[in-house]
This record gives sequence, structure tokens and C-alpha cells, in this order.
Amino acid sequence: MELLMQKLCMGKDLGIHGNLFGGIMLAWIDEAAASYAAAICHSPNMVTVKIDEVNFKKPVKIGFQIRIYGDVEKVGNTSITLNIEARKYNVYSAEETLVCTTKIVFVRIDEAGEAIPIPQPVRERYNAT
Repeated sequence: MELLMQKLCMGKDLGIHGNLFGGIMLAWIDEAAASYAAAICHSPNMVTVKIDEVNFKKPVKIGFQIRIYGDVEKVGNTSITLNIEARKYNVYSAEETLVCTTKIVFVRIDEAGEAIPIPQPVRERYNAT
């Protein structure tokens, strides 16, 4: 998996239990994955159409760095599916712990919001067996 983004868990990101709020994590995942999808598909016009089941495996406390990783599962005619992992990183030990996983689907759109094809070379590159 490729490193897509790094964030620092700060006080403003915490929920009532003192852990990173899940909605903040989802926003970070969506932002990182959208940027990755746009780069792969050669278009800034990528929209989120589906986030699969999100599994929150471990809590994240203030001061931990979050590293979001992704890779391409498949590229369709107009859509791309990404596997995403978020890991907390301990700056003292350099240890990473998996905290969240999901799959996310984006569709490439035109200026009117209609789905348009992802370039053929991109589809061929990521769908080669």
C-alpha cells in the first residue's frame, strides 16, 4: 500500500470518550482517497459514490500520528475502487498499528456531473492480470 496522507490527532479531533472521533477519521480517509483517485485517473473531477463497511479496530489518542494508506483494487469504465487503511504511528517506537479499514469507490465526472470514462491506459494498467 502507498502512503497517501499523514495527520496528527489533536484535541479538536477527539470525541466524548477522548478518542479520535470517527467522523474526523472518515473525512481524512475521504480526502486522502479522493486525492489518490484524482491522481490515478488524471482528473480532479472524482466524486465519492460509496464507502464500504468501515471497521474501527483500535482507538486513537491525542498526539498520535495517523497514516492513511491506499491501493487500487480495480478500475472500471467510470469508477475506481480503492482499499484504504489508517494506521496510528508511534513516533517514539516507529511502530504502526492498524486502526481502520475500508473500501471506497469514486466515479469520474464531467462538468455537468455526469459519469465519464477513465482513460483507457489507466484501466489497462490497473486491471492487467
